[in-house]
Amino acid sequence: MEAAASYSQGVSTPPTHVAIIMDGNGRWAKARMLPRIAGHRQGAEVVREMVSHCRDLGISFLTIYAFSSENWKRPLEEIDDLMGLLKIYLKREINELSRSGVRMRFIGNRKRLPKDIIALIEDAESKTPQNPGLTLTVALNYGGRSEIVQAAESIARDVASGAIESSAIDEELFESYLDTAGIPDPDLLIRTSGEQRVSNFLLWQTAYTELVFSPVLWPDFNKGHLEDAINEFHRRERRYGASND
Repeated sequence: MEAAASYSQGVSTPPTHVAIIMDGNGRWAKARMLPRIAGHRQGAEVVREMVSHCRDLGISFLTIYAFSSENWKRPLEEIDDLMGLLKIYLKREINELSRSGVRMRFIGNRKRLPKDIIALIEDAESKTPQNPGLTLTVALNYGGRSEIVQAAESIARDVASGAIESSAIDEELFESYLDTAGIPDPDLLIRTSGEQRVSNFLLWQTAYTELVFSPVLWPDFNKGHLEDAINEFHRRERRYGASND
């Protein structure tokens, strides 16, 4: 952890936006012969810690993949456990996050979420929009392809109604129709558990994001692992398609 320690001492500038695919809760529980929900509970505790660590490190935006649009394929019992855990987390954390200056945003299709979850989401967003600190974006019932399709549909409707001209469509306008409008693209995307794919997460936004795949299961992920990923990010040369000659 020598590199991580140097980062803590302020040697490197933190990335503006870190996104995380939190993977490995089930495998963590299975290795301990525990029910899967035990891994999800421990994973929720790590979320609390990561929010605090990112705030302390000076990261401005943290986006976490909490529940994908594909996760509905999981067993009903596990989905119910996840939704129950999410309710507990939101009820417990909203006020504390607000006091800490954290701004909360949620992306994804809310229509399929339980009404009490939607109410908690709206409460969190209404309490924190002016907070000046870290922006925590939670992806719930989110899929990158669906987000892009929905943005295209909205643009098509606005062109048909005369609200915009088709000639005005460019990348900047398209981004304004995405769930993440107003949030900068991630500089760094971390996926835990050793899996090496983006799993339909922020497909538009990660076009030039640096990807770091950690072998650590999410419930074991800690500040040192976060700092290691950030230091790996700083070892990369970001050219955005340009030559380094």
